[in-house]
Amino acid sequence: MPPKKRPKRPPRKPRADAQRNRARILEVAKRAFTRSGADVSLDDVARQARIGAGTLYRHFPTRDTLLEAVYRTEVEKLGAAEREFAESLPPVEALRAWMLLFVDYIATKELIAPALNNMVGGTSKLFDWTGNQIRGAITGLVKRAIETGDIRPDLDPVDLLRALIGVSNVASAPDWAQSAKRLVDILILGSRPVTEADSLPRRKGL
Repeated sequence: MPPKKRPKRPPRKPRADAQRNRARILEVAKRAFTRSGADVSLDDVARQARIGAGTLYRHFPTRDTLLEAVYRTEVEKLGAAEREFAESLPPVEALRAWMLLFVDYIATKELIAPALNNMVGGTSKLFDWTGNQIRGAITGLVKRAIETGDIRPDLDPVDLLRALIGVSNVASAPDWAQSAKRLVDILILGSRPVTEADSLPRRKGL
């Protein structure tokens, strides 16, 4: 009789210290990219993360893999935040909190996306994945707010994204993030249901 095949063992989970190292590298790399652009030294990232260069290169062998990992992590945070905010906040507050978080994502994307575009093999699949994740998150939050009557039913969630992304065109301005956060409140106010009183024309002098 042929020998029985041993069942394959499930892949071993990363050790806790390895997971902590990876998370610390990504957080430090995000700050470095945001502060200095995508050409930061990986050795500098390792020093700032207080780990050896070998540890960093074991997790992220190239700059491209680190860039992509930072980008994916930011999008995953948006997805996780959508679920967290939906469970812990009223619908409109959940939408506002997520949009404020999206402003932070824009800052990261503006600095990292150009470098990602130069990656060997292209990034269309990566951008398709991230776009679907982001649209799915804001659509869920808007739908919840519409169901409770807090947001007008004809609102297109993608319009909110377009408005915020438009602010990124002036991301080099020193106060652009503050402007984007003010825009969040303006967009939320403009997304409220239109009442009959609001739709009536006003007389001059009233």
